Amino acid sequence: MAEEERNLIEILEENIPIDISKYINYVQSPHCGAIATFAGTTRDTFDGKTVLELRYEAYVPMAIRCIKSICSSARSSWNLSSIAVAHRLGPVPVGETSVFIATSAVHRADALDACKFMIDEVKASVPIWKKEVYTNGEVWKENSEFLERRDELCKPVADQGTVCCGEKVMVETRREKRGCCAGKVKVNLADS
Repeated sequence: MAEEERNLIEILEENIPIDISKYINYVQSPHCGAIATFAGTTRDTFDGKTVLELRYEAYVPMAIRCIKSICSSARSSWNLSSIAVAHRLGPVPVGETSVFIATSAVHRADALDACKFMIDEVKASVPIWKKEVYTNGEVWKENSEFLERRDELCKPVADQGTVCCGEKVMVETRREKRGCCAGKVKVNLADS
């Protein structure tokens, strides 16, 4: 690669708001005709419940590695100039931004398609966890993108039970046991 890839990835500590203009300025370039952005904000209701705030936790070193990998994947599919990704941790009140992505490219199709891909992948695979806090309780939430990815990877295979992650991990269900440890994972070391 002749030029170094321009990626700015930040996981922001508690109570540090996302400075959207910082990330737009980072991806802006005179040779780019398009900047696409996505801002995920806390809404005030979910399923008829009043939301007070969202709270985020992350395994930061792994989250950054995952986002770098997503950036590489985006660059392999679209002709991008720069990418910026920021995600907050801790409480994010209603109306504030919790995640922001900006991509720049010569043409709008590359910037728009890559931006959509980036947010979908961040929500599906990055170890950042979200809790919704309501007026009458709170609940940890799984992103629909994560659930779809899990279901896609863990489909039943004839004569093998449920196979996840290719052929290296197999989930077996043992009906004779009850409680939280009913599903077991076997690692096939022969493929390692």
